[in-house]
Amino acid sequence: PADPGQGDAQVAVDDTHVIVLRGTPLQARDRRVLEAFAVQTSLVLEHRRLRDQADRALALERAEQTSTALLRAVSHDLRTPLATMRAALDGLLVGRVPEEDRKELVESAATSADQLEALIDNLLDLSRVEAGLVHPAMRDVSLEESLPLAVAGLPPGSIAFDVGEDTPLVRTDSGLLERIVANLVSNAVRVSRQGPNAGEPVRVLAHETPETVEVMIVDRGPGVPEEQRDRMFEPFQRLDDTSAGGLGLGLAVAKGLSEALGIRLSAEDTPGGGLTMVVAVPRARSGR
Repeated sequence: PADPGQGDAQVAVDDTHVIVLRGTPLQARDRRVLEAFAVQTSLVLEHRRLRDQADRALALERAEQTSTALLRAVSHDLRTPLATMRAALDGLLVGRVPEEDRKELVESAATSADQLEALIDNLLDLSRVEAGLVHPAMRDVSLEESLPLAVAGLPPGSIAFDVGEDTPLVRTDSGLLERIVANLVSNAVRVSRQGPNAGEPVRVLAHETPETVEVMIVDRGPGVPEEQRDRMFEPFQRLDDTSAGGLGLGLAVAKGLSEALGIRLSAEDTPGGGLTMVVAVPRARSGR
């Protein structure tokens, strides 16, 4: 009944729920069964309430951790290129500047602008991933044509590109794949400046398997211990990377976009030292 008072028998479950029955009056034994059922129901409801409360607390804790990490990162990684740009512009505005110094100041401002743009792009990409707003446009893609766009703008000599025109077509979203590879290569170039093999170029190559084409980004940096490789894909994780110019978002963005595309992204040791990132992209059914 709509009104619990119209029932022939009722048992309270908790302060806001009651079990109401209509019909033949319950015998004492049946009422005890109903009361036992009410107790079990109250336990289930309480368990659900506590679980929802714990989920909300965990979500708030994660949000707070993300906000704290973001504020900490922004205080350094976003302010640094802004400060460099400001210093370069101030230098250009002081009056007559020798041509050699002027060129150096302009290049410094341009480099800082590129860093700032990359940081903002990664923040926007991560926001899209976490909000579930990534909607891939799948088509057959030539890696030999699309991947050079992912490494454009990196320092000369920092990349050894080995993806030939005979590489099979893949089925993916070209723009999102470029973002994945660009983040992985940028991260590899940065860490390759550290360690005993500093200065060796990052290799970008393709390896065919029956179902996929594996894009491999091979660096000779300090590497990442196996027990830390899951954590390195979390946002704002820099691990032992002390180089400048990053919020620790590149790998998190690459992982999130890979999952949206149905691409397997994994990390392996580079023989002789370093880390190899493997992006396994499904082959196009049309082949080549």
